[in-house]
Amino acid sequence: METLRAHGKFHAAHRQLHYQGKCAYVHGHTWRGTFVVRADRFPRDPQLDMSVDFGALKDIFSALDHKMLISKNDLQFLDPALFCPEGVVVMPGENPSVENVALYCLDEAVAVLKGLFPGQGVQYYIEVTIQETDNNFYSLDRTVVI
Repeated sequence: METLRAHGKFHAAHRQLHYQGKCAYVHGHTWRGTFVVRADRFPRDPQLDMSVDFGALKDIFSALDHKMLISKNDLQFLDPALFCPEGVVVMPGENPSVENVALYCLDEAVAVLKGLFPGQGVQYYIEVTIQETDNNFYSLDRTVVI
């Protein structure tokens, strides 16, 4: 079994719609993320003799840096007359919770792997852990065949 780990961080804001408490207000975090990708054997680019560029996974976190993370229900931040669309990232689900940020990152990692070595039948185990604050983490994993 081969294992790849990629760490990154990003500064981003969010708010929780319909939340009763301080998280209902726009606030930010220095989020930290870790990808763990496993396969029996990673396919390799024959010329480079490498499988997955760490940067391809870390770029998923970098793309969220200095952005407003929202849900499809946050009509105020979706209004391009009020907020620049390039500064807003729509998360899956009803709110940009840590759970949905992890889901977004995991879906993006699957897309990266599909783009690198498509159709080779490789079974990948992919885990993402998102650290929202010093003491709060959320992990999500998935097995995919690509």
